[in-house]
Amino acid sequence: MIKFTDVFKTYENGTKALKGISFEIQDGEFVFLVGPSGSGKTTIIKLITGEIAPMDGTVNVNGFDMGNIRFGKMPYMRRTLGVVFQDFRLIEDKSVYENVAFAMRVVGASNKEIRRRVPYVLELVGLDTRTKRRPQELSGGEQQRVAIARALVNNPSLIIADEPTGNLDPPRSLEIMMLLEKINELGTTVLVVTHEKELVNNFKKRVIAIDAGRVISDGMDGYYDYET
Repeated sequence: MIKFTDVFKTYENGTKALKGISFEIQDGEFVFLVGPSGSGKTTIIKLITGEIAPMDGTVNVNGFDMGNIRFGKMPYMRRTLGVVFQDFRLIEDKSVYENVAFAMRVVGASNKEIRRRVPYVLELVGLDTRTKRRPQELSGGEQQRVAIARALVNNPSLIIADEPTGNLDPPRSLEIMMLLEKINELGTTVLVVTHEKELVNNFKKRVIAIDAGRVISDGMDGYYDYET
């Protein structure tokens, strides 16, 4: 679960990124976070992942108070999250299998666990026939599927997808969103940050819209109409 309560964030340069934001995302939800550039979306993601702390108000992520979390607890909190980025961030000299397995090795998983879990996740994202390929041998859509598999492999309760379709053409973008929808249907909470209005409007999900550091709408109509 994610819960923001009256959260303010001002950066050292004086930028007031968030001005009293409050919202709650329950376990198992699929939510779009939308808004124009500079609206505060990136700040919200950084608060969720613990990259920054709120100036005022409270941020709770999967039971962790992000304003008071101890340094030693941060790795445990981050294991409850899987993050998917626009630019994939794959390791170029490792195969598809090795890229996904690496995420498990980082958290100390055994070889037995890796052999069991990685093939399952690669099959889930439709890459079970691409396990030995390197990233440069894959299409953009396939590379993003590897990134999603890597985010999923440690069985997080929450997936954050930050502009996951920004580098893809419309058909591949739709495929990635349908994959995230499938993952959500299997029980994982999904938060998608995006500028792509048509994608948002194709999926009738909850949409939290922010602008100038404030929530301006929060509903299930799957529609927003301002300029990005």
